[in-house]
Amino acid sequence: MGLGSVSVIGLGRVGLVLAACMAYRGFDVIGVDLDEAKLRAISEGRAPFFEPGLGEILAEAVREGRLRCTKSYEEAIANSEASFICVDTPSLPDGDVNLSSVERASKSIGEALKRKGGWHLVVVRSTVPPLTTERVVAPAIEEASGLRRGEGFGLCMSPEFLREGSAVRDTFEPDRLVIGELDERSGDALESIYRRFYGERCPPVLRTSIVNAEMVKYASNAFL
Repeated sequence: MGLGSVSVIGLGRVGLVLAACMAYRGFDVIGVDLDEAKLRAISEGRAPFFEPGLGEILAEAVREGRLRCTKSYEEAIANSEASFICVDTPSLPDGDVNLSSVERASKSIGEALKRKGGWHLVVVRSTVPPLTTERVVAPAIEEASGLRRGEGFGLCMSPEFLREGSAVRDTFEPDRLVIGELDERSGDALESIYRRFYGERCPPVLRTSIVNAEMVKYASNAFL
């Protein structure tokens, strides 16, 4: 497998665009979602929403067998070496952020890692408030897996900077890549994935702490 095999948790706009683009560039990708209608559409090479350019690359990725979908975290984790958490984090009426999907995904990843064995990289790509990765994601994985962060699994936070209507282009041609890393091994593993994806056209890679990466995303949203 190696780091050419990845799983994407959550196949909404952020997750499906990432999954399709990575599969289009030659990665073996397993997408995880609980919506059966969405999984059927994607498995047939049809995007469940419109995003310019997505339909074409999704259809090719599915046709070439590089992208497949499942409801099973265990199947996805067992057949990948890195997992990207891309679930929704909607705003609550009081302005807070609903992190229930992030927590559920983290727990499910942990349960799968308990049965898998071996080091696995987990990358948070969902937009989350600062400290969420370290105080919500990591503890949920640790509790469910019995593993310790930095030993049994690696952890990064790598925000996306996608605009609706140009998400595919923004994925293929970003201005920069931000890697918030738990430790050097985690950061090196994610950077190797990005460098394989972008090749000679890799944009600047900014490596920082996890909490700083979370803050970068919120600051970017504020400016936009």
